[in-house]
Amino acid sequence: MKIVKQIVFTLFALMFLNAGLNKFFNYMPSPKLTPGQMEAFGAFMKIKWLMPLLATMETTGSILVIIPKTRALGALILFPIMTGICLHHATMDPSGLPVALVLAVILVWIITDNRRKYLPMVQ
Repeated sequence: MKIVKQIVFTLFALMFLNAGLNKFFNYMPSPKLTPGQMEAFGAFMKIKWLMPLLATMETTGSILVIIPKTRALGALILFPIMTGICLHHATMDPSGLPVALVLAVILVWIITDNRRKYLPMVQ
């Protein structure tokens, strides 16, 4: 089970690593966007620091998730990003919701698996 967990968590992290690096290097083609998505993306692009911050957090969080000792911290970094992804797909792009929910379930699994590491923060 430990090997399966490591494989699933690593694949999860590689998805975010790819997304973060793509924001820096723009090596993947952009998907076709609806007018509402174009408007939202345009607003995000007006905030010059937002995409570099998001890319940095995705890249950092994913690398931390790959390393078992730092996985709990990586999951905390990726949690708000994953929340935004799920909300985006629930409201603007329902076709991506199944993949987003699978990734969200894996993230909850990571958080649950590392719950003892979070206890000092809430005690």
